[in-house]
Amino acid sequence: MKLASGILGITLALALSGSGAWAQTETTPEKSSPDTVETFYLTNTSQQSDALEILNAVRNILSPSAKAYFTASQNAIVLRTTPDQIVLARKIINDLDRLKRTYRLTYTITETDGGKRVGIQHFAMVVVSGQRTALKQGSKVPVVTGYHNPEDSTAQTQVAYLDIGLNFDATLDESANGVRLRTKAEQSSIAEEKSGVGPQDPVVRQTVLEGTSILTPGKPLVLGSLDVPDSTRHLDVEVIMEVVR
Repeated sequence: MKLASGILGITLALALSGSGAWAQTETTPEKSSPDTVETFYLTNTSQQSDALEILNAVRNILSPSAKAYFTASQNAIVLRTTPDQIVLARKIINDLDRLKRTYRLTYTITETDGGKRVGIQHFAMVVVSGQRTALKQGSKVPVVTGYHNPEDSTAQTQVAYLDIGLNFDATLDESANGVRLRTKAEQSSIAEEKSGVGPQDPVVRQTVLEGTSILTPGKPLVLGSLDVPDSTRHLDVEVIMEVVR
């Protein structure tokens, strides 16, 4: 009996000591840093397309687990990720949300007749880098585009309006070689003769100059020269750029 009791005691002791060793070596998965939510308000980016470019840059650089959203009404990016990723996102947004330069473009149209200057016009506009700006000066001329059934007592004439005068369209982009200007200058007028299609249909004379140029601040650039058909007149179109801020 004493021998049996001794063996039983040794067996229980071994069983208990084995159970204790297994409990001590059991490990729990390490918890990652808790997510943080932070909102970044874009102060220098006004175009939604520019804000979405910043959002895409943040999404592409941060880890796939990071969640980033753009709130158009607040012009803000909401980010949910770990604190270290928040720090990285803040740097990216601060580097990309920069104040864009503003320029003043002055278009000069010089008209000569038989080699003698007869008129000169200046048109100025303020352009923000990366944004399109348009300037129009002239009149809207009605043009009949169609009719309803004349037998109908409620018939009405369909009229469209043409912009007649001077139109300027400009977009500036900063590049390594300078400031790139994509512009379109259009001049239109109503001719004295009629089209012959209808008694109210005018003939519109139109001159369009469109292209891309590299500008240097303070240095004028001739965009183009042209002769006015059926006359001795000649037009020169020039532009000069100045940095506003």
